[in-house]
Amino acid sequence: MKINFNAGPAALPQDVLAAAATAVIEYDHSGMSILSISHRGSHFTAILKEANQLVLELLGLDDSYAVMWLQGGGRLQFEMIPMNFLKEGSTAAYIDSGHWAADAMSNAPRYGNLHVAGSTKASKYRTVPEVLDIPADAAYLHLTANNTIYGTQTFSFPETSVPLIADFSSELFSRKIDYSQFSLIYAVAQKNIGPAGVTLVVAKKDFIDRPVRDLTDILSYSAMAKNNSLINTAPVFAIYTSLLNLRWIKEKGLDLIEQESLEKARMLYDYIDQSQLYNGVAEKSSRSRMNACFVLNREELTKDLVAFATARNITGIEGHRSVGGIRVSMYNAISIADVKELIVVLREFEQMHI
Repeated sequence: MKINFNAGPAALPQDVLAAAATAVIEYDHSGMSILSISHRGSHFTAILKEANQLVLELLGLDDSYAVMWLQGGGRLQFEMIPMNFLKEGSTAAYIDSGHWAADAMSNAPRYGNLHVAGSTKASKYRTVPEVLDIPADAAYLHLTANNTIYGTQTFSFPETSVPLIADFSSELFSRKIDYSQFSLIYAVAQKNIGPAGVTLVVAKKDFIDRPVRDLTDILSYSAMAKNNSLINTAPVFAIYTSLLNLRWIKEKGLDLIEQESLEKARMLYDYIDQSQLYNGVAEKSSRSRMNACFVLNREELTKDLVAFATARNITGIEGHRSVGGIRVSMYNAISIADVKELIVVLREFEQMHI
């Protein structure tokens, strides 16, 4: 198998892939493929129940939070959040820390007023905003915890009485934090949870039970939670594969996962910092543990490096199309040995060109 450093769809543990592949042929002695079981049958009811329980357990949350498995990706969440919580004439605050944060806040003016609580756009998003202006009467404050394109990550969250909403795509289940400080969090699955096709949303029940406008059920967090994510046909296979990964995460343990995440990031950044060919993009204080972004002193060599790595069984290191360079995504399924192998390849390429 290739070592997949892609930002998403991303690598999944081999045990998860093997179990998912088996279930495609026949799920749990049911005589049916996981692709064919009913989303309202007993098999999927049990899958959904276990997945919801594991999400809350791993996040350290209780049943005052609802777990939802929705479709439409992050962009639907960008729209649903102001649709559900920002009434006309009210103000929503957003922290502008990168491409996806800016995309999220672009939806708010359709429903109410937008207030940018902080932005690092002027510095090309090389760090996360530290000085914030949060209106006390804001309907909510939205932030993006990890910025995959620019390789930055938030390590200290605002202390505010305003409801806090966070996009945890690409980093959820990679570290232990107090998730009870958030009124709603969400994460697309194809980073650190499972395959593309489902988005995990976890929200305080008393927060989502107060929608500001009348909405069709499919766009209402309250309705989706009350119907256990089953207003429409659920993405059964994506949720089942996510459950397999949640089991893997629980068995390995978040403490060990976080330790390994720190070590993977340390090894790669230490090598980049002493390199004569590679330069890190993000400020050191904001460097992401999940997505290390860097450029080459000789930009014309970038495509050559990608091809060089591909020939050595490494894939997915191209930077996002909007910024170029190199991006290495070190999600949970990426091992310390994988990162060491990448460093060997980077060093070999560097020695050829200095």
